[in-house]
Amino acid sequence: MSNDPMDMVIGASANAADAKAAKDLYAKAQEQITNGERYQAIETLRSALSADPTDLAIAFALAYQLDLSGEDDEALSLYERVCEDSPAPVNALMNLAVLYEDRGDYVRAERSLRQILETDPNHNRARLFMKDVIASKSMMIEEENERDVMKRRALLDTPVTDFELTVRARTCLKKMNIRTLGDLIRINESELMSYKNFGESSLDEIKRMLSTKGLKLGQGREDAHRVARRQILEKLKGSGKEQLLSKPVSELQLSVRARKALQMLNIQTIGDLCSHTEAELMGVKNFGATSLDEVREKLTEWGLSLRIIEDGEE
Repeated sequence: MSNDPMDMVIGASANAADAKAAKDLYAKAQEQITNGERYQAIETLRSALSADPTDLAIAFALAYQLDLSGEDDEALSLYERVCEDSPAPVNALMNLAVLYEDRGDYVRAERSLRQILETDPNHNRARLFMKDVIASKSMMIEEENERDVMKRRALLDTPVTDFELTVRARTCLKKMNIRTLGDLIRINESELMSYKNFGESSLDEIKRMLSTKGLKLGQGREDAHRVARRQILEKLKGSGKEQLLSKPVSELQLSVRARKALQMLNIQTIGDLCSHTEAELMGVKNFGATSLDEVREKLTEWGLSLRIIEDGEE
């Protein structure tokens, strides 16, 4: 998240005395932040904003510190207040979009991001995050409640043998150890087509079957990568490294072989790369241990790493 409140347009002060008191408190809060005294700084910023409620720089600074401290409700309210100003500050809109997305409010998240892209169509981080928000709107369950989650799990646990498939398709899936719909959407078209005796007609057959359930090949990985990018962003929140995720992978200056492998996986940004596992990279043709070591070394130089599969994650 952006943390440069001095870029904000400072509103007109209620009066000179209150404005001076607010600015003095703001300066004190900045010292406290520098000294690692975040919670003391929050109280100081609250006092500063109370002294001059029109000062948007103070409002943004308080929102950002509350955001870092997990006080999402108050932070969101303050970001919304700051964004009422016209034009709305880009850094506040970006942080507001993240909070909206956290709450599953993809409509407002998209609206905030579009405000940024209307003025700066090439804003890398907004474009990257917009991609995730749109994916979330189209792919995630309509309602995030326990019943819907259980329903989705039951769907993904459905054996592929429950569907009317040709003998050839059934045999290939069995030999590939694909037992359920969940197993099936974790692989992509090229992986299916690379299997012996699996042809275009079988591929079309399976794609039609998945379509009837609102699923598609490769969706499981797309979901995992989207969630991973979101988790990485949260992990880096406040570290100053968030901007790295939106940079193109070309900035890593990888070898030609490594770059071609990443292109095959449609990896365009460093955030995309970090959302992949070593196994996913090694599954690409001609991507070997040397290329993997190269990628790991480059990411380590930036203080980043590939995704590690957690216990219980498939």
